[in-house]
Amino acid sequence: MHTRFILLNTSHAGNVGATARAMKVMGFADLVLVAPRWDNVLRREETIQRASGALDVLHNARIVATLDEALDGISHLCATAMTPRDFGPPTLDPRSHLAALAGSQAQAPQQGVAFLFGSERFGMRNEDVYRCHTCLRIPTDPTFGSLNLGAAVQVLAYEWRMALGGFAVQEAAPQSELADAAQVTGLLDHWQQALTTIGFLDPESPKKLMPRLNQLFNRAQLTQEEIHILRGVAKSMAQAASDKR
Repeated sequence: MHTRFILLNTSHAGNVGATARAMKVMGFADLVLVAPRWDNVLRREETIQRASGALDVLHNARIVATLDEALDGISHLCATAMTPRDFGPPTLDPRSHLAALAGSQAQAPQQGVAFLFGSERFGMRNEDVYRCHTCLRIPTDPTFGSLNLGAAVQVLAYEWRMALGGFAVQEAAPQSELADAAQVTGLLDHWQQALTTIGFLDPESPKKLMPRLNQLFNRAQLTQEEIHILRGVAKSMAQAASDKR
């Protein structure tokens, strides 16, 4: 399903870069700017810096003069505004509306969805809101609902991506292979020698120190790499004690 993000009359170059970054991390690439303040906004240093590597989104972005040009191929348009309009589209929370939209659009994947964001300085004009099918309002603290443009794009890009199915969370790199019983026994013997050398363990009266260390090491489920590290510690302890004699 094609997705487009449209920025109306953007006045701060950095917000264009932040928008590109927010889009890219959620897997979206179609950015259209309608009459931005700067004709060269896509090439400005602040834009590039705030994009943080999302240069392909900037490279493919388009600048157009009117909203009509930005809506080519779009079948469902979502406005983003804090203040409902008297004669405007229904104001809904993003999560529920986007979930329903994703379900309906799945039956017509060739259709396009666009998210429309107004100017940082004066928001969105009534006539632009009236052209939209719905107005999305991000649920915020009622006493302070002002969101930076880039942050608003990030929230809606995330919500839309999740409605579309999201991305799988990448698994952590596999750990080193767990140590076997013989390796743990060898570690315990090594530590017993080292602790005796430094005077921490009295071999004539060991009490329960070694069984407790054995329980600790078993509970930790040590990897082979960790066994090597702990044996290196034991070796260094014994060497340091010997050097002082």
